[in-house]
Amino acid sequence: MVSSNFIDYVKINCRSGAGGAGSVHFRREKHVPKGGPDGGDGGRGGHIILKGNAQLWTLLHLKYRKHVKAEGGNAGEGGRRSGGQGEDVILEVPLGTIARHAETNEKMAEITEDGQEIILLPGGRGGLGNDHFKNSTQQAPYYAQPGEEGQEAWVILELKLLADVGLVGFPNAGKSTLLSVLSAARPEIADYPFTTLVPNLGVVAYRDYKSFVMADIPGIIEGASQGKGLGLRFLRHIERNSILLFLIPATSENIRGEYETLLNELREYNPELMDKKRLVAISKIDLVSDEELASIKKQVPEQLPVSFISSVSQRGLEQLKDTIWQSLNVPAEQE
Repeated sequence: MVSSNFIDYVKINCRSGAGGAGSVHFRREKHVPKGGPDGGDGGRGGHIILKGNAQLWTLLHLKYRKHVKAEGGNAGEGGRRSGGQGEDVILEVPLGTIARHAETNEKMAEITEDGQEIILLPGGRGGLGNDHFKNSTQQAPYYAQPGEEGQEAWVILELKLLADVGLVGFPNAGKSTLLSVLSAARPEIADYPFTTLVPNLGVVAYRDYKSFVMADIPGIIEGASQGKGLGLRFLRHIERNSILLFLIPATSENIRGEYETLLNELREYNPELMDKKRLVAISKIDLVSDEELASIKKQVPEQLPVSFISSVSQRGLEQLKDTIWQSLNVPAEQE
């Protein structure tokens, strides 16, 4: 597979900082030779923090950063002076990033908004100084708490693209061409399968300065949910799309069968995908005659909005955008 700057999966070792130790100290001044305990608390260790950044679209900047370690807290000092906190480490990630524990697969965090911050691994608490342990029977404690250890874990960061519309179809169905015509995105386009090796996002302009985001997901093949082809690697990006737009070329020998195969692959991968809104677009209608098109209209899935389009001649594209926009903005009680 060709190298790419689109990285949607990284595994990194994270370690938060240990807390600083509390201080064992007694007040000693010229006229106070036997002052009481005044040991300060240790500082908290640095956190490992995930932060959403809408300007990022890939995890490439973390691909070669295998170890992330936050600073430990400083020890407390006399005069009830607390130690300084360890510096936090902030990992900026694209919106749609999920963090999982590599060993348990437990979801640790999910970033969906710009500027959102979630503590992935908290730093250890600083220990209490001996000033906290004085009492009526122990007025000069020679004891202070050690700082709490930091936490360490291997963390998987997984990006799932956030888009309003996800294009679903077999390789060479015309997804990249459609995205390039509807938006300013410039995906690689050629007349052979698997031209698209990474997901592409495009902003589609709509009437009255409105817009929606469309994602071109690399082509699915039969068996993708079991790991065949490129499908398994990119099926997770479909999970975050509000609408699934099934793109099937008019030149297909079995349009209904192709739709059912695509639907089955999504169902096998994640049954929850069946709850998403679905639209169908028959592409490449410029390659068939009017008689063939009339026959095709009898094969399309029932009870779903179906559009007939040609990205090359730009037939039906405005109607397709109307259908998408209406589907995106149907009130929940009308669905």
